[in-house]
Amino acid sequence: MIAKQGRVIKNYMGYYYVDVGNNEIVTCKVKGKMKQNRFSLFTGDFVRLEINGTEGMITEILPRKNFLLRPNVANIDLVVITCAAASPDFSFLLTDKLLALAEFAKIPAVICINKIDLAPKGLIQHCQAIYEEIGYQLLPVSAQTGAGLEELLSVVTGKVTVFAGPSGVGKSSLLNAIDPKITRSVGDVSIKIGRGKHTTRFAHFLPFAEGYIVDTPGFGNVNIDEFKKELLPRCFKEFTKEAPQCRFNGCTHTHEPECAVKEALVHGEIATSRYQSYLTMKLEIETAQERGIKK
Repeated sequence: MIAKQGRVIKNYMGYYYVDVGNNEIVTCKVKGKMKQNRFSLFTGDFVRLEINGTEGMITEILPRKNFLLRPNVANIDLVVITCAAASPDFSFLLTDKLLALAEFAKIPAVICINKIDLAPKGLIQHCQAIYEEIGYQLLPVSAQTGAGLEELLSVVTGKVTVFAGPSGVGKSSLLNAIDPKITRSVGDVSIKIGRGKHTTRFAHFLPFAEGYIVDTPGFGNVNIDEFKKELLPRCFKEFTKEAPQCRFNGCTHTHEPECAVKEALVHGEIATSRYQSYLTMKLEIETAQERGIKK
């Protein structure tokens, strides 16, 4: 029996595929109590394992530097929040939810808008004015025409990067365009609902440019129920800049007088779409908490 360390790069049907270096991937199962908790082992985890023949047994999960839920991935360097300029339409709310999740997990994020060849007039400039102002890099790209792909490639090279976003925005198409060797099936976009079929069912790490690209299942409904509402303002960069000037500690930036965030909103220093996303997310969290109390 050989003891090694490695990184989980894929899980499927109860098996975990661990990269132990030197182009060796070991198929593993988990040992002991880890079997009882389906969320205990994430793709991206560093693990200790024992190898017997051609199979391994994961015996220990090493400490994580960070992790994301939905998709369940760990030890990430960058989140590329992938949206579409059209088909499906760009969603400020979904983009802001994904940004909040990245901020909550303390993972750097960039925004990638695909299908810019289909973009409504002024959309990209409007998004740049909102998101670049608060410190997020925005990458307008087109998997179809190749526009912007060099810059996207330079951003992800050498990093462990999660591509997160709803179905149909072209994440798999982008990965194929960046490197044709990364074979992904590209689903047709459903004309009826304007959203793509889920072409990737399980998150897994794809070796790429001295790092990994993490291709994740498409999802359109980001669940933020697990957030604590008092932590939500900290997930909006522009709020954290203004909040120290609020009259009350713990200001919710809704009804309180002398709220610096609301004053910044009035003066155009905070985008209306961002503030509306904050209110929507806050209400969703409160509603989820009320449901939990009633159970």
